[in-house]
Amino acid sequence: MGKQFQTDWFQGKKIVVLGLARSGLAVSKLLLRFGAKVTVNDQKAEQELAGVDELKQLGIAVITGGHPEDLIDVNVDLVVKNPGIPYTSLPIQQAQQLGIPVVTEIELAYAWSKAPLVAITGSNGKTTTTTLVGEILQAANKRPIVAGNIGTVLCEQAVAAETDNILVAELSSFQLKGTIHFRPRIACLLNVTPAHLDYHGSWEDYLQSKAKVFANLGPSDFAVLNADSKECIEIAKRITCEIVWFSKTQAMSLGAYVKEEVVYFQDQSGRAQSVIATGEVAMPGAHNLENALAAVAICGLLGASSESMRQTLATFQGVEHRLEFVTEISGIKFYNNSKATNSEATVKALEAFREPIVLIAGGLDRGVDFMELVPFIKQNVKAIVSYGQTKQHFVTVGKKAGLSQLSVVDNVGDAVAEANRFAVSGDVVLLSPSCASWDMYGSFEERGSIFKNSVHKLKTSLH
Repeated sequence: MGKQFQTDWFQGKKIVVLGLARSGLAVSKLLLRFGAKVTVNDQKAEQELAGVDELKQLGIAVITGGHPEDLIDVNVDLVVKNPGIPYTSLPIQQAQQLGIPVVTEIELAYAWSKAPLVAITGSNGKTTTTTLVGEILQAANKRPIVAGNIGTVLCEQAVAAETDNILVAELSSFQLKGTIHFRPRIACLLNVTPAHLDYHGSWEDYLQSKAKVFANLGPSDFAVLNADSKECIEIAKRITCEIVWFSKTQAMSLGAYVKEEVVYFQDQSGRAQSVIATGEVAMPGAHNLENALAAVAICGLLGASSESMRQTLATFQGVEHRLEFVTEISGIKFYNNSKATNSEATVKALEAFREPIVLIAGGLDRGVDFMELVPFIKQNVKAIVSYGQTKQHFVTVGKKAGLSQLSVVDNVGDAVAEANRFAVSGDVVLLSPSCASWDMYGSFEERGSIFKNSVHKLKTSLH
């Protein structure tokens, strides 16, 4: 279908932007620049929102404090929604009934970008993989721009990108659900595990939203998938472009794989080049080896040298709040994995260590019992310190796993002191909550920062 929403399409069009977060602010200003008549709407009160005065001074209509019933009418040409706004929202329902397209800003970013686009999604590991791809491409002098769900608004970067840049985007299921013609040059799916079902309403909708990253790929594009994931293998059956696999367990005729503890990339000509020994990869854990293989597959397709890949993989320590090493105190190593907002992410963190673990877990209660953690806790967790709405769930899980060292505390700061009481030299203290942070903290970043600050205060007090 092509790039329907190129910049000249917007001249004189009536556009409603739903949600005045960072992406809403950026896309509103860009739409105005391209000649659109823009109305911005947000449920929050005006005093709770940043950027309202700036938009009003530019001549953009801003409606706050709710969704007016007459916001969407037959004269609206397009609705651009914040990814987090549910599809049950009144203006989205009205737009769909009237046949008005509803998109997220990544649809516009695709249409506006001169640069080839690499899209990376997955339930776990997408931030690490996106960052790693950016680092490798930078080392290879490929002029990457890293954006998307990782923290920089994609459409803003897309407008600035030149043909010799490579736009590397981390994308969520929320963003992908709102796409129509979106077509990256390379689309990567790392894994799919149940997540965000409160938003999507069903596993099927979540799966379909992730798979939309491949929906419009053509013969010249590439789909990069995890050969060790049954969900990825199933999704691959519906992909028509060339598939590039990555695997920890089997050699690939095209893609990245491990053989005799060495990472290889095999290109389209069938030539296999060794990249790095698995023991030299700086990021800990089997899940991070998967992320590294995905990055090798992507960067190999883009012509990055094996040396640029090796150098980066040997030095890249990972991303903040994702199995991040904090410090060592009296022989005890502290790791911040605050980004682990589901059990699958915590399982991968537990599997990354052979040392005895004191696990700090807990947070928002979404009706999960966490019993899937029991066999992994049995392997090398010696104690659990829990907090938040789900703290008693982790006591139950710990007892089921046969642990006697279980403690409930009020917050993450207290959890650090309590975990240190359980730990001895040679142990790991791991914050890997398995839950969202919103019962107590504004974000997983805030939770992780509090953990790190508490660890550093503990270190100072003991020395």
